[in-house]
Amino acid sequence: MKIVLAPDSFKECLSSVQVCLAMERGVKKVLPDAEVEKIPLADGGEGSVDTFISATGGRIIKTLVQDPLGRLITGFFGLSGDGSTAVIEIAAASGLQLLAENERNPLKTSTFGTGQLISAALDEGVSKIVLCIGGSATIDGGLGMAKALGVRFLNANGFELGEGGQELGSLAKIDMSGLDPRVARTEFVVACDVENVLTGPEGAAAVYGPQKGASQAVIEQLDQGLTNFARVIEEQLMKSVADVPGAGAAGGLGAGMMAFLNAKLVSGIELMMDATRLSQRIQGAALVITGEGRIDRQSVMGKAISGVAKTAQQAGVPVIALSGALDKDYRCIYDTGVAAVAPIVTGPVSQETAIREATELLIDATERTVRIFLAGWNSRG
Repeated sequence: MKIVLAPDSFKECLSSVQVCLAMERGVKKVLPDAEVEKIPLADGGEGSVDTFISATGGRIIKTLVQDPLGRLITGFFGLSGDGSTAVIEIAAASGLQLLAENERNPLKTSTFGTGQLISAALDEGVSKIVLCIGGSATIDGGLGMAKALGVRFLNANGFELGEGGQELGSLAKIDMSGLDPRVARTEFVVACDVENVLTGPEGAAAVYGPQKGASQAVIEQLDQGLTNFARVIEEQLMKSVADVPGAGAAGGLGAGMMAFLNAKLVSGIELMMDATRLSQRIQGAALVITGEGRIDRQSVMGKAISGVAKTAQQAGVPVIALSGALDKDYRCIYDTGVAAVAPIVTGPVSQETAIREATELLIDATERTVRIFLAGWNSRG
């Protein structure tokens, strides 16, 4: 029997590679002779570099960059086996996980380090850069990123803007003359895991501001700043970014990458499924097991589980999803083609305990899932 394991990472807990290994152990407890196909996935967020280099035989390159508050850290990006493509997780330089809880403030946090990662990737002579923009600590529209690549942003008095989302409302002029010339010779693809527009009730500030430390007053300030940012871009660069799905990803970084890098926004999970040849590798499977840290309404909006379910459904293979937690809206995932979902925990447990024991919980949950599946499989005669 062939069983395919195609999970996303369990964020802040296990990478998708680690999830696959735990799930495999659970499968083997029931079916020691099963053919297990492990396909670790990512949707443009955490774990995307690992997924990419695993699929292409690539390697990790480390480099010094600034974190969201300007402190020097070691960032990284992935380089494909043939050296033609770099994959950058912006969270490696501008991620929320780099900050303590009391440091989260999107008025001050910057994507400058992401621009430094792009510059380092360009130093490798790549012709294509894939930008995975999940998990940011920022709502600066890519202001910092573009500054690191040579773009100048000025206020009405001709003074250069500082860092962070607090500067967006003061933007009056964009000077592109200093942009790194290698940008024009490089293809940029943005792997998005969300479809939010830049501003308004479904925009970057309103939807993601709270998790990045923004109060309601700050959210309103940032939204006004992003509105001004989009207006200046449209007037001076002749590019309309405000209403493009995905423009609001990573605090408006999607919009900034379209404006300053001429980037194309694509579904992160579609990109990674192509890289891992998911549709081909699912063929002939009896079951697909997928999963992520939390299944909620966002899971149906371009996330890994929905992409896996759609692909498996086309192949006529049932999909079961495991999750660290189920939101009250988890049933919406059934609309994607997922046959069943199950939490990995077996009773009331603290988040800290669940994270600490995640590997064993996943092994146990996978074993239970396979046993239930086999009961149905065997009953067919």
